Amino acid sequence: MEFTMGGRLEVRITPADVGKRVSVRRRSTGGGSGAEFTDTVGVLTSWNDGVVAITRKSGESVRILESSLVAGKVVPAAPARRRGPAASFAELAAVTARAWQPVESEPLGAWRLRAAGGFTRRANSVLPLGDPGLPLGEAFERIEQWYGERGLPPYIQTATGAEGTQETLCAELERHGWRREVSAEVRIAALAPVGDLDADVSAVRLTREPDAAWLSRYQRFSTPGPHVLRVLGSGPSVWFATVAGEASGAGAGAGSGGGEPPAAIGRCVVDGRWAGFMAVEVAPEHRRRGLATAVMAALARRALDEGASAAWLQVEEDNEGARALYDGMGFAPHHRYHHFRPA
Repeated sequence: MEFTMGGRLEVRITPADVGKRVSVRRRSTGGGSGAEFTDTVGVLTSWNDGVVAITRKSGESVRILESSLVAGKVVPAAPARRRGPAASFAELAAVTARAWQPVESEPLGAWRLRAAGGFTRRANSVLPLGDPGLPLGEAFERIEQWYGERGLPPYIQTATGAEGTQETLCAELERHGWRREVSAEVRIAALAPVGDLDADVSAVRLTREPDAAWLSRYQRFSTPGPHVLRVLGSGPSVWFATVAGEASGAGAGAGSGGGEPPAAIGRCVVDGRWAGFMAVEVAPEHRRRGLATAVMAALARRALDEGASAAWLQVEEDNEGARALYDGMGFAPHHRYHHFRPA
């Protein structure tokens, strides 16, 4: 942590530092006789009426009484992870948006309102990059109206945890009565090691469009309407991976599996140097057989053939199995994104 008890503790931040990354130490009440301290690192998002608000990289907002502060200073942005490719938030935000495009889109200043009949929050939420061209309160009202006209709940997608992310916007959303519903990590890695994974890819069939078998395994919708196919097919260069239902190990065939849902599926979008991995799913009865690894490796090899060199994916924070899998493939967290909805 930034502070040591042997040095002089000093509060060196002021309300003028709102928007900067800070590290603070505050006195907390404890059951013992001695003083207890709590440290917090994040973006200083407000300092009003004797209360300091800091948004951590996880998206959590921490409110601290100014009178409890014993130390505080501005600190540099968190260093970039070196396990994967260098990437800015602005670059990744654009790449991830192109990989999962809505059916309908409308600008609100530099923000983008997106809708796709309710299929996934990503395709039915505002992408708030830049200035909305309105005071935030008015922008939020316009967003609620726009989604209400389409019979959809209003969502705004924000990001935290990297240089240039949107901690201040998160704090403003909370101040206007919006609340986080879902959070996920965006992870990145070098692509070649994913393609080099020790996996038998002979059973993985790659196609340009999802067939009925692929759709029968995908768990994100009940009926695959046109809006679903539009979103799934969007992106610069899209590939779908399928492992047939009878495939349970090495040497399994690469057919469609008849009427049985596939054992595993995946989707990859190649966009310049980036390959994005989505919809990697394995049937419960086929898990722990290396099929997710085979799907990832097969898609990565195709992306390498198209000139990509870097990989990204998104994983929800409570999906422990997927997080462990991607840890083993070399994916490191880059930032987190959150979906806010009016309370």
